[in-house]
Amino acid sequence: MAELTFKITQATSTDYRAKDNKDIRVLVVGSTGYIGKFVVKELVKRGYNVVAFAREKSGVGGKASKDDAIKEFEGADVRFGDVQDMESLRAVGFAQPVDVIVSCLASRTGGKKDSWNIDYQATMNALEAAREKGASHFVLLSAICVQKPLLEFQHAKLKFETALQAAGDITYSIVRPTAFFKSVAGQVKLVKEGKPYVMFGDGRLAACKPISEADLASFMADCVKDSSKANQVLPIGGPGKAWTALEQGEFLFELAERKPNFIKVPVALMDGIIGFLDFLAKLFPGLEDSAEFGRIGKYYATESMLVYDPERQEYDADATPSYGKDTLEEFFRRAVKEDGMVGQDLGDAAVF
Repeated sequence: MAELTFKITQATSTDYRAKDNKDIRVLVVGSTGYIGKFVVKELVKRGYNVVAFAREKSGVGGKASKDDAIKEFEGADVRFGDVQDMESLRAVGFAQPVDVIVSCLASRTGGKKDSWNIDYQATMNALEAAREKGASHFVLLSAICVQKPLLEFQHAKLKFETALQAAGDITYSIVRPTAFFKSVAGQVKLVKEGKPYVMFGDGRLAACKPISEADLASFMADCVKDSSKANQVLPIGGPGKAWTALEQGEFLFELAERKPNFIKVPVALMDGIIGFLDFLAKLFPGLEDSAEFGRIGKYYATESMLVYDPERQEYDADATPSYGKDTLEEFFRRAVKEDGMVGQDLGDAAVF
């Protein structure tokens, strides 16, 4: 992939952090994505001058219109363009000076082409435009799983992280969250309906400290002005313990007042499926992403979403920072007992 050539203008010498929030202009790319929506609303709530850069048709399946986005982001300046088009970013997103750019861009599926187009190239476009226009700080939504990269989207994210850290003329906060509540919610409805809970192996292969979408948005908003978070890589999880798949399933059955019923999928079975799909992809290139999706499923089933200690080659729950007030227990309780999965549109993230 060709390297980008930067034309940098001199950023203002005044630290934007000294200004009132209302005078700090924050541009959010990936604003209509799942986490992006929470981030835009949190920034507006804190009184920032927020520009939400959005596609004309957004959301899962492109069902949301321009009017939907404007209504969703009351209090923000909603602008429409394409992060894959540099001229669109320059002319629309950066039409006025921007102090901080917040990127919530992420490929929807994790497919190979989509990962490089969005997790790397589109995010790189945003960085290039920000540097050209003299922005001071870049807040990046990354992922904790890039610590141990085995998947295409992880390599794409890491390549961008490296470019951001090497830029030198713009400070950064790289936020690496653990699982979101959304990402562990895929089987709530099935358990409520009395269906089995599916897990790999004995359900103890991996653990995570999920963070709520609202708490993650709050942490990312903290990164806008908190100088202690500048030029830092910031792994972050939610409050409470690390949960295995088995523990999540057991708790859901308890809440639903149903007898535990697990389907235990051998990891070797997934390896066989991935191998078969890889073989077919050599004959039919259109199946390449199918094998990658299989690898993604296996990764999340067997690798913990916690801080990884490369020396010990172990995941460490205690070393994984906690943030916020929303616990997984309360989320599951609401999902099962009260409002179900309202607001948890799984879309392309649905696995089961």
